[in-house]
Amino acid sequence: MRNQSFNFDEALKQLQSGKILLGTDGILTPLIKQLTEAALQAEIEYYLSTTSIDTRKNGYTRKTVKSTSGQFELKTPRDRSGAFEPQLIKKNQTKLSEDIDNKILSLFALGMSYRDIQKHVAELYGLEISDGAITHITDKLLPELKAWQQCPLEALYPFVWLDAIHYKIKHDGHYINKAIYTVLGLTTDGHKEWLGLYMSETEGAHHWLSVLTDLHNRGIQDILIACVDGLKGFPEAIASIFPQTEVQLCVVHQIRNSLRYIASKDQKSFMAKPVYRADTKAAAELALDELETKWGEKYPIVLESWRSKWELLSAYFRYPKAIRKPIYTTNAVEAVHRRFRTLTKTKGAFPNENSLLKLLYIGINQVSNKWTMLISNWALTIAQLSIILKGA
Repeated sequence: MRNQSFNFDEALKQLQSGKILLGTDGILTPLIKQLTEAALQAEIEYYLSTTSIDTRKNGYTRKTVKSTSGQFELKTPRDRSGAFEPQLIKKNQTKLSEDIDNKILSLFALGMSYRDIQKHVAELYGLEISDGAITHITDKLLPELKAWQQCPLEALYPFVWLDAIHYKIKHDGHYINKAIYTVLGLTTDGHKEWLGLYMSETEGAHHWLSVLTDLHNRGIQDILIACVDGLKGFPEAIASIFPQTEVQLCVVHQIRNSLRYIASKDQKSFMAKPVYRADTKAAAELALDELETKWGEKYPIVLESWRSKWELLSAYFRYPKAIRKPIYTTNAVEAVHRRFRTLTKTKGAFPNENSLLKLLYIGINQVSNKWTMLISNWALTIAQLSIILKGA
């Protein structure tokens, strides 16, 4: 890097001739270097004029500093006693500002691979960022993630959706599937809130019980309606922690599971829309009877599944139509999982649990502030819920 005074007129000519503004060889980099060194020189002169220590200037320490305009070699003044501590660029500091870190975190939150982040930062700032440096920067999310996982929750949530998604994570030298448990709630003022993110090696009612226990310990006293998939033992796990909660099994999960056992040529004809889109529970049960009459002999296991789970599948018929759509499926939390898949589509597997958790955490935080009201006329909805539950 040339050690010369910054000349505005010369810089303007260079810019007009097509020289880049940012980057290691950019026009602004000599100016940043010059201003920083001048500020450090002022710091040590002020220090020497005010300290009671018998000391004086003792040359410079050189180090490479990264900034948003590029990287450059910086001369940091030192004193003979070694007591001088510069404040603008501290002794072990190698970045001029947090802007670079914030940019890397923003790119990371978009699901970009390390290679793409490195390429982007190199093109934008002329900086070379190692894999280790990116990991160090993104690891700053871990204390924030831990604090969020322990934060207090509201006492009451009208609706809560619970579902799991699976990822491959390296463990003891090989990759295994692990379940990510996602919990989304609707607050009493009608806004969606991300309540929890948990991990275990397998999905099961036992693990969901530990998730529900943690939600209770963090302050949730009651949930009006819990929307879940058809996992065996899940309703019982919910009842053991929140005995007053009504469980609604996801109708879409039920249909998907049914279609696994139905020949492809029959699937379109079988679709259970007349059942779950009926106006009343009685009409839905009539449609279910008709479905069994048509397909019962050919697919008895499928119809038996519908019958055995019917009370939990049909719970939403108790409520006005405005409430039904959000609660008869786990679509609300599956939308979060779609976002997860977008973030992780460039990564086949993860080297450890934290590498996955911090990505999912920052990725959803980036979009959660854009979430809209799930139910438009929420004041009317909460009033209807109050009346229904008082009469229960």
